[in-house]
Amino acid sequence: MNINREYDIIVVGAGHAGCEAAASAANLGSKVLLITMDIGKIAQMSCNPAMGGIAKGQIVREIDALGGYSGIVTDRSAIQYRLLNRSKGPAMWSPRAQCDRNLFSTTWRTIIESIANVDFWQDTVNELIFEGNRIVGVKTRMGNTIESLAVILTSGTFMNGLMHIGDVKISGGRAGDASSYGLTEQLIERGFETGRMKTGTPPRLDGRTVDFARMERQEGDPEPQKFSFLYNDDPLEDQMPCFITYTNEDVHDVLRKGFSKSPLFSGRIKGQGPRYCPSIEDKIVTFSDKKRHQIFLEPEGRNTCEYYINGFSSSLPQEIQIAALRRICGLEKVKMFRPGYAIEYDYFNPAQLNYTLETKLVENLYFAGQINGTTGYEEAAGQGLISGINAHLKNKSLPEFILGRKDAYIGVLIDDLINKGVDEPYRMFTSRAEYRLLLRQDNADERLTEASYRIGLASKERFESFLKKKDVVNRLSMFLRSYGAAPSQMNDFLVNKNTEKIRQKVKIANILLRPQVNIFELYYLLPDMQELISSDDDLFREVLESIEINMKYKGYLDRERFMAEKLNRLEHITIRPDYDYDNLRSISTEGREKLKKVKPHTLGQASRISGVSPSDISVLLVHLGR
Repeated sequence: MNINREYDIIVVGAGHAGCEAAASAANLGSKVLLITMDIGKIAQMSCNPAMGGIAKGQIVREIDALGGYSGIVTDRSAIQYRLLNRSKGPAMWSPRAQCDRNLFSTTWRTIIESIANVDFWQDTVNELIFEGNRIVGVKTRMGNTIESLAVILTSGTFMNGLMHIGDVKISGGRAGDASSYGLTEQLIERGFETGRMKTGTPPRLDGRTVDFARMERQEGDPEPQKFSFLYNDDPLEDQMPCFITYTNEDVHDVLRKGFSKSPLFSGRIKGQGPRYCPSIEDKIVTFSDKKRHQIFLEPEGRNTCEYYINGFSSSLPQEIQIAALRRICGLEKVKMFRPGYAIEYDYFNPAQLNYTLETKLVENLYFAGQINGTTGYEEAAGQGLISGINAHLKNKSLPEFILGRKDAYIGVLIDDLINKGVDEPYRMFTSRAEYRLLLRQDNADERLTEASYRIGLASKERFESFLKKKDVVNRLSMFLRSYGAAPSQMNDFLVNKNTEKIRQKVKIANILLRPQVNIFELYYLLPDMQELISSDDDLFREVLESIEINMKYKGYLDRERFMAEKLNRLEHITIRPDYDYDNLRSISTEGREKLKKVKPHTLGQASRISGVSPSDISVLLVHLGR
């Protein structure tokens, strides 16, 4: 290690946010140093061994479309794939994959070690170096001073991390890993607002002691798809099943006996926990009318008998956890590998960030991941990617790269964080996106790849793959709109689908609008359509689904685009950073205080700040017009 060596960017932490930040900045051309406490745990799946899910799957596809690696790593380590919410509209379709935990981490390490511009250093950063209001480097526990133009903090749950198991308190960022100290206190001295949050994880079980025959088996999709828009890997085969079982009133009675030693109920845990992923003790108190709760057993990998018990997060004493588990159907003789625990950690109010994820108080210092109050690998990875891109661009004096709410779920995430702040761990849902029909998982490449290619992140291979898909979609769409099918060609099919016959030639696009008809049936019915794309083509399913969605939902899509463009006009009305809101007495007191604190860049951003009312925006619009 060369002491005092200067880097373009230092990334602190090699979790999901840190890996995407380091990779994106390095691939753009920055010289990056990735510092981690344990280089053997790069992109560790600290909690559940899965990627994606409701809205989270869309984020992973967006990361991939931009040129990140989370989707590729997921595809190469997947052991099961499911597209969730298939029974609902396409805005709700969300891919999810169970992963081999160890393979996920080693795959990420292989990829990031292949990036020439990334250097590695195993150490703990315990001090940041400032010059005025700029950051210029870090100091480590081993005594190294390392200079850089920018620093990205992706500390996860490690800053002053404290784990709880019943009465037992253990200092650490996760099981088996030490906490990080010093940075919080240093940042507080520079005026940053901080707080404590809490998350938790369930016990890990010995699969050899589980009676899976007594549980409901949950298989992956018969035709598993992929997260990545690149098609360089073989399709997923030999999927591993998950299993479903349920708690019962006996289980709840055992858990209640441990409440007196629960750090959650005794007040020992001060941090705010996630509302949407509560512990099992939270569930039986909050939902006291429920006689049972669903539990999922998820395999940790192909070469281990360890299982993750999703839905049973707990910080109760070990003896209570095992006693309760053994009253669940199929777990009567179960053994634990390790108990569940809760963990408290420091976070910083994300309202202190710009859209680039650079902090407002310190120039060239970026925050990404759980340090911003989010929860989940996917949310962290998305922030890491954006912070890495923008740290590089700023160092090169290039325009910033910003995703808006109409562009991506990542844009919704960042906009929510900096305008609303957080008072509990933030988790992405489709309901948070007002343009979710535009932000589907199938069209992430259409929304993002070209913009990423223009700044130099998305590769030429990825861009050409996108152009190929776009060309096939256009040619097939033109065929469907121009080809007239005769009654003799279609009526037997339409009768079998319980829909009305046609009396004259009708364009295929109009037949596709019928709810009883799907595009795959039409494909196998029309030889001319088959000549445009082979069913063996990697793009086949993705292209046909995209066309069907765009045709069947055209009216809804057009209306959503119109609303997005209408509201986007406010994004072009800029506000000076030093605007004097105190002179606007017609604005509410709360509105003035929030505007002074956030200092929005545009009127659109101002309209999304919690506490700023529509009437406040109207007043501001009048004054800005003047």
